[in-house]
Amino acid sequence: MEVRSENSIQVRSDKFPSTVIPRTRLQVWFFRVCSSILLWTCLVHIVAVAELWHPRLLTGFTSRISWITRPPLRLQHSLHSPPPLVPSRYYRSNGFLKVSCNGGLNQMRAAICDMVTVARLLNLTLVVPELDKKSFWADPSDFEDIFDVRHFIDSLRDEVRIVRRLPKRFSSKYGFEAFQMPPVSWSSEKYYLEQILPLFSKHKVVHFNRTDTRLANNGIPLALQKLRCRVNFQGLKFTPQIETLGHKLVRILQEKGPFVALHLRYEMDMLAFSGCTHGCTVEEAEELKRLRYAYPWWREKEIVSEERRQQGLCPLTPEEATLVLQALGFTKETQIYIASGEIYGSERRLAPLRAAFPRIVKKETLLDPAELQQFQNHSSQMAALDFMVTLASNTFIPTYDGNMAKVVEGHRRYLGFKKSILPDRKKLVELLDLHQNGTLPWNDFALAVRQAHEKRMGQPFHRRIIPDKPKEEDYFYANPQECLCEGTGCEDVLDPGKSKVTMTAGEQL
Repeated sequence: MEVRSENSIQVRSDKFPSTVIPRTRLQVWFFRVCSSILLWTCLVHIVAVAELWHPRLLTGFTSRISWITRPPLRLQHSLHSPPPLVPSRYYRSNGFLKVSCNGGLNQMRAAICDMVTVARLLNLTLVVPELDKKSFWADPSDFEDIFDVRHFIDSLRDEVRIVRRLPKRFSSKYGFEAFQMPPVSWSSEKYYLEQILPLFSKHKVVHFNRTDTRLANNGIPLALQKLRCRVNFQGLKFTPQIETLGHKLVRILQEKGPFVALHLRYEMDMLAFSGCTHGCTVEEAEELKRLRYAYPWWREKEIVSEERRQQGLCPLTPEEATLVLQALGFTKETQIYIASGEIYGSERRLAPLRAAFPRIVKKETLLDPAELQQFQNHSSQMAALDFMVTLASNTFIPTYDGNMAKVVEGHRRYLGFKKSILPDRKKLVELLDLHQNGTLPWNDFALAVRQAHEKRMGQPFHRRIIPDKPKEEDYFYANPQECLCEGTGCEDVLDPGKSKVTMTAGEQL
């Protein structure tokens, strides 16, 4: 009599005609788990193939599966699959471009955009850029410490091939040395095609050891101008750590109401570089002068501070910024976020500003010290947090038109011409001096300040072009007009007459 049970296996062979081997519970469990995994794997592949062939074929079925397998709300964001990659561009590379970006975060940001554009123009393979570690702030951050390197590579793969590092055959370990040079500043498409491209035939790898303002503002083909924008507004995404904390800062501020982002560029490096010492003590002025002489790349040494201030070449002091904000109509109830590093003179210089605007905050006061710990001694990462807040602010006001002010201004234009009040410092110094010496009463001073800035609020206008004087013309990244009128007529968007914004007394944000 042959007995079969649920937990047995019947084995037949010539030697053992009929042998029954007991099956353990563990084997049964293992068999069932493997079968389930196999079935689900097959099902997922069938659904994926069906979606690829005909997206609507299994809509009802896949929706039921997603309903069953949908994670809790708190996990959906983290489990969200990334968008599909754009198809990679196929081209024969003419060589490898290695670049070292110099300056602060936003100077490097603009340089990265330019270098991607140059690589596209010359059909080069770009090595992930190196970032400045030798400037005044000596930030040790690498590219991947600030920007999402995988997103950078993947999001631009249809334009440029980007690699993390040079192939081993081009390593110094094997005796190879790249040809190093700084490109000529404000250069055109013709310069790169005629003078730079031939270098790659000879050297295979060219290292641009300075990259600030190496591509012209104007006279560049429209497709390349749009690529500069694409890198800036889409390709350069901050790391998840920076993005998470930046979004938290914005959320905290927005929960308290509208806010102004004041980029108070009154930091030691800026004052030493510009030679501006208005409002400083004699000892502070001497300290700044010694610092200027200590850095060889700050070439201009002998500077007359007051002359430079009268020319509008100095950042507004905290005291001057206080009067200007009040004249523009901001009140004690205005929430102001200070976007900057350490203010020179610290709380002593901030006291008048804080007295006039008690709702002044900084990232250091809004966040727990432990949250900022990972960014300490990394000035570019701290600047990235400020960058995110300035983009989200209701009003942006820079006290100096440095790289951050210009790049933020252009980005806010791209986001829909968000309000940015751009101080006319030369005019303001004149008005401030007249008011402070008693010549200009407060009401007249406030009216004059508002009238001087009616057309300096980030509204659309054409970029100013000055042939043969690229340093004096409008900066591309402050007003990337080629990228601001998708789907509309550029002339309609950029006509100042159709975009006039009038500021009245008491208007806050």
